[in-house]
Parts: sequence; structure tokens; C-alpha cells
Amino acid sequence: MGTQFVRHDPTFSTSGQIATEDFAAIAAAGFRSVICNRPDGEGGPGQPTSEAIREAAKAAGIEFAFLPVEPGRIAPGQAQAFGRLLQTLPKPILAYCRTGNRSAALYRLAHTAEPVQAAPTVAPACTWDSSFDIVVIGGGSAGIAVTASLLRRQSGLKIAVVDPRDTHDYQPAWTLVGGGLFDARRTRRPMSEVLPKGVTWIRSAVTRIEPDENRVRLDNGQTLPYRDLIVAPGLRLAWERIEGLEQALGKYGVTSNYRYDLAPYTWELVRSMQSGSALFTQPAMPIKCAGAPQKAMYLACDHWRRSGVLNRINVEFNTAGAVLFGVAAFVPPLMKYVTRYRANLAFSSNLVAVDGPGKVAHFDVTNADGIVSRVAKPFEMIHVVPPQVAPDFIRDSQLADAAGWCEVDHATLQHPRYPNVFALGDVCSAPNAKTAAAARKQAVVVAENLLAMRAGLPMPRRYDGYGACPLTVERGKVVLAEFGYGGKLLPTFPLDPTRPSSLGWVLKAKLLPWFYWNGMLKAREWLTNTTV
Repeated sequence: MGTQFVRHDPTFSTSGQIATEDFAAIAAAGFRSVICNRPDGEGGPGQPTSEAIREAAKAAGIEFAFLPVEPGRIAPGQAQAFGRLLQTLPKPILAYCRTGNRSAALYRLAHTAEPVQAAPTVAPACTWDSSFDIVVIGGGSAGIAVTASLLRRQSGLKIAVVDPRDTHDYQPAWTLVGGGLFDARRTRRPMSEVLPKGVTWIRSAVTRIEPDENRVRLDNGQTLPYRDLIVAPGLRLAWERIEGLEQALGKYGVTSNYRYDLAPYTWELVRSMQSGSALFTQPAMPIKCAGAPQKAMYLACDHWRRSGVLNRINVEFNTAGAVLFGVAAFVPPLMKYVTRYRANLAFSSNLVAVDGPGKVAHFDVTNADGIVSRVAKPFEMIHVVPPQVAPDFIRDSQLADAAGWCEVDHATLQHPRYPNVFALGDVCSAPNAKTAAAARKQAVVVAENLLAMRAGLPMPRRYDGYGACPLTVERGKVVLAEFGYGGKLLPTFPLDPTRPSSLGWVLKAKLLPWFYWNGMLKAREWLTNTTV
């Protein structure tokens, strides 16, 4: 079966479109019911009908329910009907649509829906007026920074920020959490505390952007019109693309610093490991913070070295790429640490499956002739970095480029076909490193260029591709990698950026977390000059 199951609780999972021949795998996975949320005929002649799926389910001894929902048009009555199915159908239940997003949204809404009232159950086509000057999709680093920058320049702007999350995370510190050097609780704050004062927070998820109509559709069935749009939802961690990974995370020695709840488990594994095989992985680019996969390895190795057990641990770094780091100037100092820690490098080695109970990882390894072979590697500990993609509502929209990212002019960060749309942060197509440091400078570019566009003036700012990746190579030392488009070095301080320094460590571990909460998210724009 090509489609992967995404588990939401012990009795409910979602998936993308299934086929009639998938029911052997569905039954083998233990599902007793299937819900179809995709209308018949939505995907053209190749899409199996609900009746064909019903017959296949019946033959497999599985209950079937048909609750079709159009993308971006989930009505309260449909969420309540879905909730009734969750209560009455035999469990566990698998729900599917084209990508799984509608089914997941129905699941969330079913758990928050009000009891059925006598009032109409279908929400109006549009429940928001056109009073917002700007709609910002995303309440992460990029979304809040650009919102704060806009309000700093024009305090009277009416801005809506769309984000369903209750909390906001300082993700750059999760590598330190995984190294036992930072408290995870200090990386998370309530969203209500970090949103700039005066904005409207719309606590919903976006399901579709319709740029020709200047509107956004939400997972609660509402439609949000906009005059100007800023796209900053970040990227999606595609855990499901590695077979068996989601079921193994947080146990069996399988961990990842890319999740708030797992970074402490990384440290638990590191400090308890005395011998055996430790694998670290990196998927194909682009990913969030390209140095984070190897930073996890360096901090673990430094702890094992200090504890006197490094010579009993086989360390291996498996990367889907062909080089250790994309900016050549930083490879020599990093290689010194690879040698120091006796780590083995496995290039063109892409993680495709994890057998948690068996403690075996499976990699597709490409040789010099382009021939791919499947290689199994046992482990006591494995730190996994998942593949990373644009959110589906971007990939499926008219805003996307060929790779699925929100297309922008690399200098102005304005969409090339929709001038009232700008994008920044991890979702935008600019070929820069996807880091919070990049979003900090992009926020100023977008804020000033958008306001100039609204005033009919030339856009004054140009983004040079700046990104920063503080590479923590050992406790107390950091290679402060700062660079722009084409790998051009863009150091902030007059020091050799390729040398590990204690100053970089102070910045990474002490100053930057404080500055993030009190500076970047408050539109204190020190050292952000990007005009060319």
C-alpha cells in the first residue's frame, strides 16, 4: 500500500486516497471501519468510487461509511456527523480523503463541536467581513515577526493572524535540549502571550488559498477575505514518509530533536548509552536548519567523550546528500570534529524505514553509478530528521512553484503573479537556509515592501539570502555559520566565521533565546539592514 496511515489516537487514523486493492493491508493493520470523506468524481476518472470502496470493504469484513466533504467547506453539521461515526463505528477507524487533511480536520472539529441545536447547521459562505488590511497565515517565528514589524511601522493596521496552535515554540533551542543543555519548558509559551497586541487571532487551520478571489478557506468552514496576504505557515514534517517511524518515535531508542516532546528523550538516550551503535540521519534538502542533524551528533559525541565511553560507541551520520554541509567554507572545521569523534560518514544514504522493536533502520544507498540498494543497519539509538515539505494547502494552490513551495521573487519576497501576496520563512521558495535567523531579516523586507506596495511606492528592501546556523560542535564551542545566496559568507562580527568560538556558544545558548522572545518577536530589528 503506497498510502501511509497517520495515527491520531489509539482508535483513529487517517490516510490519503486508498484503492480497492489496499484492503488486505488495511485489514492487516487491524482497522475495523473505514470512512470516506472524499466526494465521488473529485479527482477525475482515476479515482475509485465510494461504492467500489464500499464493496471492497465489505469483502474484507470492514464497516464503511460515506461522508463526503468539499475542500475548505466543512460545515458544523458535518463535524457533528463525523463525531457520531466515531462513536458508533467499530474501532479502530481509518478515515481518508485525497491527502488526509479533511479527515484530520473533521476529527479535530468533532472533538470541539457543540451539540446539535435547532439553529441552522451550515455556516454562511463568509463569516468574516473585509475589514482586515492584512491577513497573515502562520503564528510561528516568521508570522509573528512580520506582524510585529508591520505594526511598528503602522500601528493602526488591522491584521488577522491565522493559526490553530495554542502554543509558540522557540525551536532553535531543541538541539540544546537534546544535548542536556537547555530546559524544554523554556522553549514554549502560550500563543496568546507572544502575538502582538491589537491583532485578531483566528484559531483555525487553512485548507485552501484562492488568490484569484483574494480569500482563504478555513477548516471550520469559514471563508476569510483579504486585501493583502502574507504566507508564513512554515513547513510540514513528513514523518509518515519513513515507514514505521511514527509508531517507533519516543521508544525503542528512536528519537528526534525536531519535536518538542522528543528532544528530552534524545538526552535520556545519550546520557544512558554506554556502548553500541548510534545512528544520526539527514533527509534530502531543503530542511529546517540544515545543520541541526549533525549538531545532534556533535553534542552527543561530546558528552560520550567527556564520559569516557565514546570509544565503545559506533557513531554514523547518514545523509541523503553528497556533502557534509552545503557551504564549502565550513566543511573543513566540521570534518575536524567528525575525525575527533571517530564518526563514520555515509553519504547518499537515505532513511526509508524504521523497525523499532527490532532496532533496525533501513536506508536506500546510492552508489557512484546511481544504483540504489537497500541496506539494513542495527542501532541502540537513532536520531531521525524527517523529510520536510510545504503544507498541502500551499502545494495544491496557485501560489506554489514546481517544487510545491510558495513562489516569491528572491529579492523582494513578493509573489511574481499575485502582487498582493508576500511570503517568508520556511515556506517560501527563496533558496536560502530555512532558519529563524533568515526569518528575522525577511520580516523587515516583507514589512517595508508590502507597505510601500500599498502606498504605490517602489519597494525599498532587497533580501540577500541571509541565514545563520550556529553549529554546536561541542559544549562551549560553536561554528557561527552565517551566509547568503550562493554560499556567500555574511558574518555579523569581525571574526573568522569558520573557527569554533566560545562567543558563538554564548550567543547560541544565552543571548539568542532571550533576544528571540524580547527582540525578534517584538520588532526590535537590530542588525537587519538588507537594503541594496
